[in-house]
Amino acid sequence: MESLNSSLDSVIVWISLARDGEVGERLLYPSSRMNPLQEDMESALTGSQSPHASLRDVHSINPTHLMARIESYEGREKKGISDVRRTFCLFVTFDLLFVTLLWIIELNVNGGIENTLEKEVVQYDYYSSYFDIFLLAVFRFKVLILAYAVCRLRHWWAIALTTAVTSAFLLAKVILSKLFSQGAFGYVLPIISFLLAWIETWFLDFKVLPQEAEEENRLLIVQDASERAALIPGGLSDGQFYSPPESEAGKKM
Repeated sequence: MESLNSSLDSVIVWISLARDGEVGERLLYPSSRMNPLQEDMESALTGSQSPHASLRDVHSINPTHLMARIESYEGREKKGISDVRRTFCLFVTFDLLFVTLLWIIELNVNGGIENTLEKEVVQYDYYSSYFDIFLLAVFRFKVLILAYAVCRLRHWWAIALTTAVTSAFLLAKVILSKLFSQGAFGYVLPIISFLLAWIETWFLDFKVLPQEAEEENRLLIVQDASERAALIPGGLSDGQFYSPPESEAGKKM
């Protein structure tokens, strides 16, 4: 009788596993302990279910959505320059134009453009001229536009060069020159030039380069997912599981 009860318990557990597909169903029958036969049956059932689950997960990927994502990223690449990099180049251009505007205002304030321009450019004096600060802005503009707009550089060495040269030159000029005795522009031009150079460094290092790296990683992930989805054949639908029609020979029998 004990062997018969054990067999009946095994059949009940096997039926519950086959019906519900859950290993936890055996908890409903605490009176019997799992024997090796039951464990083999359970592992076979769970093993047969796991491939179907993985296939469902894979086929849940929408190829159309993936292709749309890839086309969107490729469209950004075809533009030649990202939006955040374009914003950085616009800010570099603003740097040059703003320093130039301040310098022209300074020329007008100190006796007219022609006279002051001749004094600061033709008769250049390091200790009293603002012309070198304007040239420093031109230097930053040329290097940064060439590196990050024309060559599309993805490294910080160019911005580090311009910021280091700007900082060293302005600090030396403020210490050695006589700009502070020439009015408000002796303070405004060096400070504005110094701040703009460091803002450009911060914007490139914390916005442009990390965001472009993140966009590139997203593109690689989407492409990898699309390639994996393309390698897997189309999943079987529920409509493909059907019983064959009854043959004439079967009807006769």
